[in-house]
Amino acid sequence: MIAVDTNLLVYAHREDSPWHEAAYGCIAELAQGRAPWAIPWPCIHEFLAIATHPRIYDPPTPLRQAMVQVEAWLESPSLALLAETDGYWKELRNLAGTAKVTGAQIHDARIAGICRHHGVKELWTADRDFGRYAGLKVRNPLIK
Repeated sequence: MIAVDTNLLVYAHREDSPWHEAAYGCIAELAQGRAPWAIPWPCIHEFLAIATHPRIYDPPTPLRQAMVQVEAWLESPSLALLAETDGYWKELRNLAGTAKVTGAQIHDARIAGICRHHGVKELWTADRDFGRYAGLKVRNPLIK
């Protein structure tokens, strides 16, 4: 299963992003396909925080519009939403300890831990920092 990180969600949503077309195409392909794909819940939360943030975007996406975007993704019948469940803590502890992450890096370790815990084989992201987490293949689908 492929999981999608926040940055691709933001790029796919924000038409003013230089990566909009490519990211939109990637998300649409997953959403319209039959193969299971996933979004970790922390990425949905972070998408809402970034897209609606007035210091990041001028103008920011109105909250209602961002919520409509999330609901559109949720309509994909092949989408799985990933969250922390029993056993997740062990993944986070191992990943964070092995990668020696601290501070804000814990957020990415959380996403990586959720993905590994749910058996995600590949995380699509434009964030190179995810490469530090063993056992999770990372790919930037925007780079051909």
